[in-house]
Amino acid sequence: MSEKPSFYIPETAPADATTGRYIITFRDDAVAEGLDLLNDQAGISGLASAADFPESALDSSQIESSAGAVFPTLGVAIVSPDEGAISNIMTATGEDSAILAVEPERIFYAIGDGLSAEYLQGYRDAVNNLYEKAISTEIPGIAAKNCFADDTESTWGLKATKVITSQLTGKDIKIAVLDTGMDLLHPDFAGRSIVSKSFVPGEDVQDENSHGTHCIGTACGFKDLNGRRYGVAYESSIYAGKVLNNNGKGNSGWILAGMEWAIVNGCQVISMSLGNTVPTPSTAYETVGRRALQMGCLIVAAAGNHGPGTVGQPANSSSVMAVAAVNSCLQVPDFSSPSGPSLGAKVNIAAPGVKVYSSVPVNYGRYDSFNGTSMATPHIAGLAALYAQWSGKRGSQLWQVLTSRAMALPLPNDRVGSGLLQAP
Repeated sequence: MSEKPSFYIPETAPADATTGRYIITFRDDAVAEGLDLLNDQAGISGLASAADFPESALDSSQIESSAGAVFPTLGVAIVSPDEGAISNIMTATGEDSAILAVEPERIFYAIGDGLSAEYLQGYRDAVNNLYEKAISTEIPGIAAKNCFADDTESTWGLKATKVITSQLTGKDIKIAVLDTGMDLLHPDFAGRSIVSKSFVPGEDVQDENSHGTHCIGTACGFKDLNGRRYGVAYESSIYAGKVLNNNGKGNSGWILAGMEWAIVNGCQVISMSLGNTVPTPSTAYETVGRRALQMGCLIVAAAGNHGPGTVGQPANSSSVMAVAAVNSCLQVPDFSSPSGPSLGAKVNIAAPGVKVYSSVPVNYGRYDSFNGTSMATPHIAGLAALYAQWSGKRGSQLWQVLTSRAMALPLPNDRVGSGLLQAP
């Protein structure tokens, strides 16, 4: 039996679920011109702007209650046109236009659920007893040479990535984790620099799912109550953005709002353990990822837990670093999605993603071990913070440092990219 992630996109989750709204991607430095074109072609005006909110933290209920919203730093907008209006907008789209692309707004999942929190908790409990018997994908002729294990000192993932021997802490680096929020009362984070914001209408940032708190723990946490270290960048500043609801589900408007907020607030790393199973890249996320890199922000995202299906959105954008999972014997679990044929749909790097021990909300037990590329992604985010602290590199230069410092694995590149990242 193969390993299964604790949070996964079930076969019943619609890969192409949409909201009925559309994402408009504007040409570089053409937001104002693009908004004029939307007004001229479709009569769309008066969009709420993230720039009008403190720290560009858009109230996402504005998207629901109005014609949409614009994110000027990202250069995209969310609109709700009728069929005639969308046809007019699409005819005005092109390389010579202020509007680059028009796409349906899609639904995304914590990589990857889509089920209720209650169901997920029950599912996890039911399969936990199978993990010890789980078998990962082994490439013929290649045997696992090194296996790591949790002990009283640290988790196996921090050993495998050499975090435990690094002197770096992520100090003065801002990491945004865009997910299901955070347990702001978790005692392991007392005294930490935490900025939080919910972009989910009707829900505060308090995590009632576990996924977000677990990811924040890996990227930014430190030690558990017994002194076992489980977090990478334990002196980083935490930006906890809730872009998925308590059932682990969200739409592009919420996610883009979180990305705008994180970039405007100077986050050097954005961690997104979310996605869908759509194999073709999104022009919006590809463009936003490129602009983020230019502004000194690296976006890392989960490759997906729907293997053998290929990397899904947004990780399949060439400007977003796609993270695959490996287990404690540095083999690839079956669920970790490989590279695909579409341009940009490429696994870039790998990190620990099986039996990852980290924080969860106190009322869910304080700590738990989950599986998934969701768990690999915050390892990379935390390591990126260490490299940003160590090298001073940002954006695309930081990306190059990470991939060049990864340890090559005797596995296909389409499964692990440049390999397992090692701490500086």
